[in-house]
Amino acid sequence: MSITRFGISLEHRLLKRFDSLIRKKDYASRSEAIRDLIRDSLVTEEWESSTTETVGTITLVYSHDIRELSDNLNDIQHQYHQLVKSTMHIHLDGHNCLEVVVVKGRAKDIKSVADRLIGTKGVKHGKLIATTTGKRLK
Repeated sequence: MSITRFGISLEHRLLKRFDSLIRKKDYASRSEAIRDLIRDSLVTEEWESSTTETVGTITLVYSHDIRELSDNLNDIQHQYHQLVKSTMHIHLDGHNCLEVVVVKGRAKDIKSVADRLIGTKGVKHGKLIATTTGKRLK
């Protein structure tokens, strides 16, 4: 892998804030922080494409006391079986569960299953975390 150096110009105040963020997040250098920002933008671009293969996790928190909720969530996952790669179920306490669903496929399809799961009556909180297969981040 070859490295290309380039310079950027920033206002002093913006650079101070960026350096503070770098220290807070424990980056080794400004270069690594900028590389991460670029990668994050590229991942966002992948998710805006309707044809690019992407990956992500759908995190759900819900009460297992709600009748048929677990069955409903399971049924939705079966409807999207080609996208669902793995699930993890954790009992948070005597009533609440956390479920993490790992998905892989086209962004629009993943968003669709995430919306269905998160919007299911009885889900207390849900979130789609979008990431990348890494194939396009060279």
